[in-house]
Amino acid sequence: MEIHCFTVNPFSENSYLIWSESKKAIVIDPGFYTQAEQYAFKEFILENGLQLEKVVLTHAHIDHIFGLEFIFKEFGLQPWMNLYEKPVYLSGGQISQMYGLNVFNYPEPAGWIDEQLEYPLADFNFEVLFTPGHSPGSISFYNKEHGVLFSGDVLFEGSIGRTDLPGGDHKTLISSIQKKLLILPHSTKVYSGHGGITTIGQEKMCNPFL
Repeated sequence: MEIHCFTVNPFSENSYLIWSESKKAIVIDPGFYTQAEQYAFKEFILENGLQLEKVVLTHAHIDHIFGLEFIFKEFGLQPWMNLYEKPVYLSGGQISQMYGLNVFNYPEPAGWIDEQLEYPLADFNFEVLFTPGHSPGSISFYNKEHGVLFSGDVLFEGSIGRTDLPGGDHKTLISSIQKKLLILPHSTKVYSGHGGITTIGQEKMCNPFL
């Protein structure tokens, strides 16, 4: 499994590109905001001969979806997300206006992702974990074989997701982390929506919020 992180947009969001030996690729949370960020992503795809097959969202806050219009125009792909995240997704334009940011024309969702043991992405099987609390339909993607977790804005290095946005709930977030994430092997690498890479073991021992 190859993983490349693009840290983009005014919120310094991590957009992850994942691909296999066969060059099949997916993108998680494409937050590409500027033309330069969009160009860099497209060039990386072309230079590495990747075939982008799917775009999935851990959740639909604006910093994680800015690039969806670009992805749809360039690659013809629509996003997959949890159904409970639909209201958040539909409010993206309004929220962008509130921040004084560009408003994009987001495509209709391709479909909905429920919690499930095996979810095939780019030749890999991911376990989809329902981890609400930061947003109502937050999901995390865990691959046991390679020991990696894409946690969105649920768990960070030394921190946790904020819960003061619409649909957020602190008690629910803590429950999601404890029951779904901290039970994973200590060596599991955590790729978060912001900040650096950490591990489950490190967060169990050192995260002051847990």
